[in-house]
Amino acid sequence: MLVLGLETSCDETGVALYDSEQGLLADALFSQIDLHRVYGGVVPELASRDHVKRMLPLIRQVLHEAGRLPADIEAIAYTAGPGLVGALLVGASCAQAMAFAWGVPAVGVHHMEGHLLAPMLEEHPPVFPFVALLVSGGHTQLVRVEGVGQYQLLGESVDDAAGEAFDKTAKLMGLRYPGGPEIAALAERGRPGRFTFPRPMTDRPGLDFSFSGLKTFTLNTWQQCRASGDDGEQTRCDIALAFQQAVVETLLIKCRRALKQTGLQSLVIAGGVSANRSLRQALEKMLGELGGKVFYARPRFCTDNGAMIAYAGCQRLLAGQHDGPEISVRARWPMDELPSCE
Repeated sequence: MLVLGLETSCDETGVALYDSEQGLLADALFSQIDLHRVYGGVVPELASRDHVKRMLPLIRQVLHEAGRLPADIEAIAYTAGPGLVGALLVGASCAQAMAFAWGVPAVGVHHMEGHLLAPMLEEHPPVFPFVALLVSGGHTQLVRVEGVGQYQLLGESVDDAAGEAFDKTAKLMGLRYPGGPEIAALAERGRPGRFTFPRPMTDRPGLDFSFSGLKTFTLNTWQQCRASGDDGEQTRCDIALAFQQAVVETLLIKCRRALKQTGLQSLVIAGGVSANRSLRQALEKMLGELGGKVFYARPRFCTDNGAMIAYAGCQRLLAGQHDGPEISVRARWPMDELPSCE
């Protein structure tokens, strides 16, 4: 089955062609970072308008690169949520219009399920069951995964997601948007041990997360340094390192607990923050000590992309699932509401 995947949940327009027998044939992505950077964050109306502008050219590009025609497409998958409603409606409307015109089925895909299944696009994918750590700008969750659509939520953030904390902390320190890569770059030049930040909610049982307090702690530390005149580049680097270490170690502690609780030895990390090199290295070391293995997608499939939507949609289409002709998206959408593909 040849599936066209469309991703428009936030500020990146992603398009891909996935074949159930040949794998990923082509993918293209347009990021709106430069458009939103001047505002310090995503402006929903601008994001929606830019998706409209980019969608059809990217579809033509992907078809050309794959050497396929519109008549070859057998189904369309699109992100139906969670995300920005206006942005989601662009992808959903485009998908449903093309599905109607071409007489093929369409299926709405859960954005985080797309992230969760992105490592399946790699040469050596994980095998079910496994524990998944989903870390992005909007989500931080630990999930037990038995199969596609078989998800048990183990824990999640009660306030800011890890990626959101990275971006907000960067903004508070005067760094440019998006903040995650900026913090990571500064942390590489940081001096270990100068600052020690708390590891939130690790001194109590459970698998939930909280990063709002860590963000505030970082702000207070930065303000104290500025008040004393110690606000140079090296201090920024030292604070960035302390913040990143606190986030990474907190995630590690919770992942270790989740693996012990479930008795599983395979861990998947997915979402934008999964591209963080320090997090990957720390998890690889921990899983090596536990005799397990960690899986993740290549960096370009960690952030939002059409390939993950095409793959996830293909699995659901092969299981006989598809949508009606109505255009429906969801800003919020718990993963445990998804049907199983069994």
